[in-house]
Amino acid sequence: MTAPKTDVFTDETLERAREIIARYPEGKQRSALLPMLHLMQSVEGYVSPNGVAFCAEQLGLTKAQVGAVATFYTMYKRRPTGDYLVSVCTNTMCNVLGGQAVYDELSQALGVGHDETTEDGKITLEHAECLAACDYGPVLTVNYDFFDGVTPESALELAAGLKSGKRPMPTRGARLCTLKEMSLQLAGFADEREGAVADGPAGDATLRGLRLAQEHGISPAGFDINTPIPTPSKEAAK
Repeated sequence: MTAPKTDVFTDETLERAREIIARYPEGKQRSALLPMLHLMQSVEGYVSPNGVAFCAEQLGLTKAQVGAVATFYTMYKRRPTGDYLVSVCTNTMCNVLGGQAVYDELSQALGVGHDETTEDGKITLEHAECLAACDYGPVLTVNYDFFDGVTPESALELAAGLKSGKRPMPTRGARLCTLKEMSLQLAGFADEREGAVADGPAGDATLRGLRLAQEHGISPAGFDINTPIPTPSKEAAK
């Protein structure tokens, strides 16, 4: 298939799209849609109508089918998004710990509300329903990298750094990426830059329950860490 003729999607984009499609078996190429949408976002910073048309053309789908998927998942943005997507958790736990105050301070300082982007195109701010890090609340993420235990003051300092061109180091994770750089990684392409990949042990807050159980000798009745976990195939063979 040929790519739609646009000034946005270059030969490199088309080559990457073909590489993504080649990861899937013959007849299952439509399964490549999710990484393809990330690829589109890595080019334009969001999934534009041109991006929808590109995916449809490459995968033999209708634009309606592609659009349905792109609008279902919140990780795909349907309008231009800033270099840094700042998501502030305001769900119950983080809210109790001050998440809403963090969001309010950022909103006032940046002059934007939910899903709005600063005039310089640097930051898009959004409420987040839950960031799955209650033990580190209140939390926010920048392009899905975590900043734990934030306060209104530390959040404002973080935002000021982003607007000035700095890339503060996340509390957990690798070096900070722009939305486009992060989207390219989610499309399945490695980031070869220094510090782009990081790992590490779980933090103290996450391990607190385990350590309390160990200190007090608490474990499920009959628990044996060496007992293998049965798989469905093994259960069916009995």
